[in-house]
Amino acid sequence: MRQVKVINNNWYFSKTAKGVEKATLKEFTEDAQALLTYPGGLVFYGCSDWTELNVPHTWNGIDGQDGGNDYHRGVCYYLKNITEDLLEKDKINYLEFDGVNSSASVYWNGKKKTVHQGGYSTFRVKIEDIQENNLLIVAADNAPNDFVYPQNADFTFYGGIYRDVKIVSVDKNHFVMDFWGAPGIKVTPIVDLGKNQAVVTVESFVDLEEKISAGTKNQEAEKNIKVKTTILAQNGTVIAEKVKVNKESLKAEKADDNTVFQNAGNRKTKAAKAEFVIDTPHLWNGVEDPYLYTAKVELIVNDEVCDQLETRFGCRTCEFDPDKGFILNGKSYPLRGVSRHQDRPEVGNALTKGMHDEDIALILEMGANTIRLAHYQHAQYFYDLCDEKGLVVWAEIPYITTHMPKGRENTITQMKELIHQNYNHPCIVTWGLSNEITANGAREKTLLENHYTLNQLVHKLDPTRPTTMAVITMCGKEEEIVHISDIVSYNHYFGWYGGNVSMYGPWFDEFHKKYPKKSIGISEYGCEALDWHTSEPVQGDYTEEYQAYYHEELIKMIDERPYLWATHVWNMFDFAADARAEGGENGMNHKGLVTFDRKYKKDAFYAYKAWLSKEPFVHICGKKYVDRVEDVTKVTVYSNLPEVELFVNGTLVEKQMKGKYPFFYFNVKNEGESVVTVHAGEYQDESFIRKVEKFNEDYRMKEEGEVLNWFEITAPAGYYSINDSIGDIMKSVKGTLLLGVILKSMLSKRESNGKKEKKASENQIKLNKNIILMVQGFTVKRALSMAGMMGIKPLSKEEMLEINRKLNRIEKKK
Repeated sequence: MRQVKVINNNWYFSKTAKGVEKATLKEFTEDAQALLTYPGGLVFYGCSDWTELNVPHTWNGIDGQDGGNDYHRGVCYYLKNITEDLLEKDKINYLEFDGVNSSASVYWNGKKKTVHQGGYSTFRVKIEDIQENNLLIVAADNAPNDFVYPQNADFTFYGGIYRDVKIVSVDKNHFVMDFWGAPGIKVTPIVDLGKNQAVVTVESFVDLEEKISAGTKNQEAEKNIKVKTTILAQNGTVIAEKVKVNKESLKAEKADDNTVFQNAGNRKTKAAKAEFVIDTPHLWNGVEDPYLYTAKVELIVNDEVCDQLETRFGCRTCEFDPDKGFILNGKSYPLRGVSRHQDRPEVGNALTKGMHDEDIALILEMGANTIRLAHYQHAQYFYDLCDEKGLVVWAEIPYITTHMPKGRENTITQMKELIHQNYNHPCIVTWGLSNEITANGAREKTLLENHYTLNQLVHKLDPTRPTTMAVITMCGKEEEIVHISDIVSYNHYFGWYGGNVSMYGPWFDEFHKKYPKKSIGISEYGCEALDWHTSEPVQGDYTEEYQAYYHEELIKMIDERPYLWATHVWNMFDFAADARAEGGENGMNHKGLVTFDRKYKKDAFYAYKAWLSKEPFVHICGKKYVDRVEDVTKVTVYSNLPEVELFVNGTLVEKQMKGKYPFFYFNVKNEGESVVTVHAGEYQDESFIRKVEKFNEDYRMKEEGEVLNWFEITAPAGYYSINDSIGDIMKSVKGTLLLGVILKSMLSKRESNGKKEKKASENQIKLNKNIILMVQGFTVKRALSMAGMMGIKPLSKEEMLEINRKLNRIEKKK
């Protein structure tokens, strides 16, 4: 029987060592013995920074989260002495790595065993040459290159061995280990709702010794090779079982993309298939009833069980209707939820099970029923949690932002790993081909070819699930790439990166009208919020109040459009993006509904909870916004209960009944100090406000460095300033002319790189007509500050102030 040992403890790590691949076992064991005598004294291959630590681990837990885009990217080394007692002498031993980012070279006793390209999937290494002490070296490499994804994206690429490492010891006859990190068992349930029946096909793949299965001399031995397949109910009760004998039903697999196995030496890989009919199946029914069956397979040779595997699966049907949205088990099931990144403060991607558990609990508390697991393969433990809790999942590979012609093969291998390793999870309903890959244009020939190849590959590997893509706003609806995948979603940030929130509905209605047979969803939408506050929220102010307003409006828009197959807030949690410098805290993307440390739920979190959750509650917004200057202040309350009463210092001010949406707005006199209390049935919440004469500047965003702050901008009444939107300024002829001069000046800096870039820029503008509407919603200040995102050298503070002085001379159009 197989044995699994987790070997996370007692590794040595170095960020500065060089050439460790050449290390010998003798060198390491001598130094390791010295380390036992002199803790911290290991000097090995030119450096003394070797640190003893446990994995999971990343070396970017600090520098990958503090901004500056200067976190360490390169090769770092992990060493471990694997003693003979950890390995099974009479078995075949594998090392199993659940995640090493982003490339991993594995050495065993001085010999290179494998190189794995891709930081988010499981891979295995067969190990031989077992000695009393064995030197395991892993060179983890997150350095930039042009062939392994991701390379250009809005999140930190943490380096390290950041998931578990195991030794898996199997019998000489075992379920296959050398196939894309897959589990060796594949379950395909096909449900017929009309017949109230599920046909469940269980395929298991075995790796046999040549001497057992070769030639006529071993025909009797062949009869003694069996695969027993058992289906169990959720409570462990056996529902059905079948036994397949080698001669009758084990067949050699063909070498194609579906079944090719990389076998070494005198091995034969064969497959056993067992088909079961389950009458009146208990359906996996989302968050309401995520029922799971178990399939167990046993490899039996000469009446002895040599190997055993188990996997859970669910029986369910999924449809994507262009008019009705997502349909689960024959019933409308609107998918409304979030996207999730897998990092935390200081530990980066090296999450514990407890951290995964906390993430799931918060997502469920919000009332979400779907997660887009962006932008890469997540931990198996998290997919398991989604199975158990009934959360519908969009799973994808990190083919993101920038198409790399040399990365085509890497997209294929990462897609094979994603599907083969996750095929059995009922939570997954679609495979994502790419994300915002058209940011630099949508018509490049190899880009389109790559997507057609991936789309065909997915359909071949898994005919039961559709493909999807996350397309960025600038990619027009009519572009060829938008229509390659079976279904599609868009990443829109109207109301944050330009435009305004009122643009969402018309945009999706237009797409739906133009392409009535294409299921459309929203893969990203959101805006950033830190601990800034105001009574007059505006786009780009990074206040919690604007984020709450933004999501209120999006909830209304989404609720009125049932044809949207899924909507995913970007993002459930704040996450690290070391290249970012905005909002007053560098190195972070603050679009989360919950803070990076998971300690604070922003007001927008409760807007979704009021809309989606059945758990009764009431919440007062703006608890951190205490000091207020206005005589009458707005108090927003979220609740999924039918009636809310608001009290100030114990006196009832107003009672409101819930309208179409679970948002309640009260006008409260702001006098002295006030305790505001709300009641909704037996539930209540409380906040505190205080009247002040001058705005508390602690609530207003201030940025550091060569950044133009609010208090430096003059804005005379009746005249324009860079705080006005481009759309408003364009209402004035003088304003339009000035904006034209500014744009021409800025583009001239970009054009200085040559005619080729100028031509590309012109083509990009033609392709991205959608961006014109977005730009009009930007304030001039915000547009100028984001110039770097378009490859234009950002203006200095003085240059921006000069533009402001010119605008101050133009009278506003009435």
